[in-house]
Amino acid sequence: MTSPLISRRNILLGSLGVASAAALSGCGAPADGGTAPARSFGRPTPITPSPGQRGVKKTLTAAPTTLDLAGREVTTWAYNGSVPGPLVRANAGDFLRLTLNNRLPADTTIHWHGLRLRNAADGVPGLTQDPVASGEKFVYEFTAPDPGTYFFHPHVGVQLDRGLYAPMIIDDPREPGAYDAEWIIVLDDWIDGTGTTPDDVLEKLIADGGAADSGGMGGMDHGSMGGMAAAGPWGDAGDVTYPYFLINGKPATDPDHLSAKPGQKVRLRVINAASDTIFAVALGGHRMMITHTDGHTVKPTEVGAFYIGMGERYDVIVTLADGVFPLVARPFGKTSGGQAMALVRTGKGSRPRADVKPAELAGTILIGSTLQPAESAKLPAKNPDTTLDLSLEGSMKPYRWGMNGAVYGQNEPLSVKEGQRLRINVTNATMMTHPLHLHGHTFALPSGLRKDTVLLAPMQATAIDLDADNAGDWMVHCHNIYHAEAGMMIALKYAQ
Repeated sequence: MTSPLISRRNILLGSLGVASAAALSGCGAPADGGTAPARSFGRPTPITPSPGQRGVKKTLTAAPTTLDLAGREVTTWAYNGSVPGPLVRANAGDFLRLTLNNRLPADTTIHWHGLRLRNAADGVPGLTQDPVASGEKFVYEFTAPDPGTYFFHPHVGVQLDRGLYAPMIIDDPREPGAYDAEWIIVLDDWIDGTGTTPDDVLEKLIADGGAADSGGMGGMDHGSMGGMAAAGPWGDAGDVTYPYFLINGKPATDPDHLSAKPGQKVRLRVINAASDTIFAVALGGHRMMITHTDGHTVKPTEVGAFYIGMGERYDVIVTLADGVFPLVARPFGKTSGGQAMALVRTGKGSRPRADVKPAELAGTILIGSTLQPAESAKLPAKNPDTTLDLSLEGSMKPYRWGMNGAVYGQNEPLSVKEGQRLRINVTNATMMTHPLHLHGHTFALPSGLRKDTVLLAPMQATAIDLDADNAGDWMVHCHNIYHAEAGMMIALKYAQ
């Protein structure tokens, strides 16, 4: 069956190059399958901590494993055998030495999402390093300069849509921590090991050109509004039908349990590690106070629910009532797979149903880009030294996505000089929502709000400002991993 909205989704603005099947070549590789000259990076020069600098060391082994989804065992890949993988935690200013031990049957890397780290440690094959071959190790060394909620994942192919992700928290030693407990909440959409793999899904999307019928493989969700509800701000927001949505690696029918005492204040660090899903998050019976987005402080804002796009992070404070409450992450508009849910228990009460609909999700749901920045998070006032345009383009039939008129590897990199204030005028010239992510930097929206990942609704345009203070070659891309792999990436390079 052909989607009735294909005519809208098929808009192809600009002159995207002919690259679709070659998108399987992996993030960081040219989307035309390798016309660019090969480049070898070798091993980065080892660095050592400064005198008195605290160090954090950890080994992360990427390997096949199994995951229990409410009694259904699925095969997947994960770090250190768990989904999510092990927490990496440090203080701002610490020196980190993190070893990737690749025991996968494929090349891989690790990207430290949201961190302003040195270029050699950014984890993008073909742009900052060679891919790490099966059986090999790679040592990432860097100083974490900024406190915040982050996570890490591969930057090769669609490996993120397996179990290869884990939280990373960089603490501010000066922060008073005016709360009683902290919970890390990692959201995900899940398909791996359920009769298909993310690689199969991408291959079918490309082969079928985004056709509506997944043939029972679970690859695409293109019913009404492409599987998305017509109501809401995000229009057509995803391509993949997921049988499960998870919080901390567990589905709603076997939820994660979070315990505290009535009246306690809890900080929730919410990370969207999903590959193709925007969530609306609410804690039944509670209001939440948003304090940070993507690691940066905002003017405290009370909400009943908020949207979180792929790659975004939000920190909230909540004062807990007495009882048992559902923490729900509802996938935006997706018509199958249910929802993600965890249980918050502070006292007696019955367990909510897996399909519970908190009243907070029927009210106003905050869009994160409307938050106002704390004064301490603003960039210093300065006019841009240079301005560039960035257009997000693509189509479902054929299934290819690009930036500035071409797929990655065929588009012209953005260029900036060190020390400049750069303004990028971004236009989403498609009928789908895209989470735009910038590596190695943070940017300011026109309001001054600081982020590294922002949701752009269909046909939305915005300016983002950044300080070019971290020299190197960096990636800018859509954090819908299927769009990125189909070409929606571009390099940002510092001029020599």
